[in-house]
Amino acid sequence: MIDSKKIKALVDQWLDGKDYFFVDATVDKDNKIVVEIDHKDGVWIEDCCDLSRFIESNLDREAEDFELEVGSAGIGQPFKVVEQYVCNVGREVEVMTLEGKKLTGTLQAADSDGFTLKYVEKQRLEGKKRPVAVDVERQFSYPEAKWVKVVIKF
Repeated sequence: MIDSKKIKALVDQWLDGKDYFFVDATVDKDNKIVVEIDHKDGVWIEDCCDLSRFIESNLDREAEDFELEVGSAGIGQPFKVVEQYVCNVGREVEVMTLEGKKLTGTLQAADSDGFTLKYVEKQRLEGKKRPVAVDVERQFSYPEAKWVKVVIKF
């Protein structure tokens, strides 16, 4: 079986000097290799083809057959790496908390420690009969969220 560490090393080599960043690489028991990259402005198909050719040229099909798929991190899929959070600051996102609560708001900031979400929450305020919509800004460490993904609107 082809080692996923070897694939990541090849991807890192190809990424050197480019604005793309690594998201994920998996190799299953049948040697199906799936590589995901991303870029703040989106991923071009030509670059996926170039990376695919680069990986293939550095693997030996004679020694071990494989299937290779190179693409962008799927739109609407949960974020996997910090760079995805950073690239999406200012966009509307959904957050599933560890408690199972889904929050929708604007991603305000992101760094290596976590991210900040600004959202509207109904709260009971003293002197008010009904709950009132209040802007809340909450900081999360990455482990505090089951998943985070961009809200897609049509």
